[in-house]
Amino acid sequence: MTTDAAEPPTHDGPQLQRIVAVFNASSDTVEMLRAALEGQGLHTVSGHIADVKKGELDFVGFVDHHRPAVIVYDISPPYDTNWNFLRLVRSSDAVRDCHFVITTTNKPALDAMVGETDALEIIGKPYDLDRVVGAVRSALDGSG
Repeated sequence: MTTDAAEPPTHDGPQLQRIVAVFNASSDTVEMLRAALEGQGLHTVSGHIADVKKGELDFVGFVDHHRPAVIVYDISPPYDTNWNFLRLVRSSDAVRDCHFVITTTNKPALDAMVGETDALEIIGKPYDLDRVVGAVRSALDGSG
């Protein structure tokens, strides 16, 4: 089930359902990741990084509203600028308790620019998606 910022989070019994937020610059990748995560039974909400940067989507408000347990966040070129933007995003109190799964399409270039990261390299192949879903599940289970 996809939820936009205007819809309230859903409840699964007495506890709030664990939610995964997907942020990426590519609409196709957002949809691909959302479909893969929801195909595994994970409630997913999504946003576009460009909308956050342009001020069209209030990231803190989005996170406060949906309360995701895990945020899948993509780092695209220019890596140094986007890595610094992620660092700014992660410094927000709203995401203090969120686990992050970082994705990129060129991990060697990202690591060369900002130092060794735990980013997952995805280029849209099915096994890439399995790695992302696995990393999200590990984060939800507290081992990621």
